[in-house]
Amino acid sequence: MPPVLIGVISDTHGLLRPEAIEALRGSERIIHAGDVGSPEILDALSTLAPVIAVRGNIDKAPWSRKLPETQVLDLSGVCIYVLHDLAKLDLKSKAAGFAVVVSGHSHTPKQETRDGVLYFNPGSAGPRRFKLPVSVGRLIVEEDGVRGELLPLSISES
Repeated sequence: MPPVLIGVISDTHGLLRPEAIEALRGSERIIHAGDVGSPEILDALSTLAPVIAVRGNIDKAPWSRKLPETQVLDLSGVCIYVLHDLAKLDLKSKAAGFAVVVSGHSHTPKQETRDGVLYFNPGSAGPRRFKLPVSVGRLIVEEDGVRGELLPLSISES
């Protein structure tokens, strides 16, 4: 089985940078972990690959009501749970059968494995906040499981 690439982006807050689009190019699916900011973001991402998105805490406009608070993606037998704020996770990930939990909200790129489950936050791809990096991520699904990559974006601040 060839690897399956899943692009992961979060906290765009209405800004989809060209560097983010390039980093996500080649993905077979794209996950947006909330705080989308405008429907045009999802439209643009969907030109690259099918998009799975959840609603974040800033997504209050009428268009965003169609976005669920959580999503489940089963890809090649790997079950991925998506929500915006990891602090609102209200289930036992391993017991529920999830291999990966994707979240956003903190704007801090991070991945860690706990109890056999990969917890993956791509960081923020939107406007820079404090001194946090601007980044996206990628999940690579292979025969022997799934791994994550955090992809810092080289951006020019104007």
